[in-house]
Amino acid sequence: MQDLLIFQSLWSMERRSARFPELSLEENIEKIAAAGFDGISTHWYDRNLVARIAGLLKQHGLQAEGQCFPKTVDDLKPALEVAAEYNVHHICLQPDVRLRRLEDCIPLLEGWQRLAEEAGIDVWIETHRDRMTTDLFFTLDLLDRLPDLQLLGDISHFLVGREFAWPVSDENHALIHRILDSSWAFHGRVASREQVQIEISFPHHRPWVDLFLGWWDYGFRSWRKRAAKDATLAFTCELGPKPYAITGRDGEDTTDRWEESLLMRQEIRDLWAKTSS
Repeated sequence: MQDLLIFQSLWSMERRSARFPELSLEENIEKIAAAGFDGISTHWYDRNLVARIAGLLKQHGLQAEGQCFPKTVDDLKPALEVAAEYNVHHICLQPDVRLRRLEDCIPLLEGWQRLAEEAGIDVWIETHRDRMTTDLFFTLDLLDRLPDLQLLGDISHFLVGREFAWPVSDENHALIHRILDSSWAFHGRVASREQVQIEISFPHHRPWVDLFLGWWDYGFRSWRKRAAKDATLAFTCELGPKPYAITGRDGEDTTDRWEESLLMRQEIRDLWAKTSS
């Protein structure tokens, strides 16, 4: 039976606050486990750090999404080597290059695909600003050239990057659907057309929350059709610290991002149950 795993980003656990001290790695993972998340998302290429994290995850029965940021084909190898030693659910690859020609991107993507297949590890290309996939149209052109390219969909970047007008047009919905049809995992935050991360607990932001829930509904249903019957879908709550988070005059977050992560998780659980029917 297909199942959903909901991860919490370790980056999201950073407080960057003058009022509240940072929690230790151990405290953060214990908090994530106690709250009932299925795992974490974090960098997965420094062997010493990953060994420490993996030991903590094993204690709490958690899984991991491993992140890496290669600039070349060979830059992926350390992450794959560490992933083979310390298992991950999948690798989230942010292609840390800013190329203007499709022809320059294809060898990198094909090289990363080849290494992933040889290692037997799922590696998915994240849609993200200031990366190869920064632009929606360019990413769609990449999919035209590589229809089997497997993405990790963080669609907040495309909404704010393209500054979609409200209400979102059928044409723009269709463009996002094409991304979702190639996405094998998701990162969760809600954007508006002007900010990449807005407070999901504010009532006046509900139209944007509902927009994203509608897109994730489509993405979940699309994934269910493509994935194996016993596959697991990973959704990462990734409400980042400032400057992603909007802050007040005092420099502090305007909301409790941990509480909003729990709120997002419940919304996603409800959505998953809805798509199962």
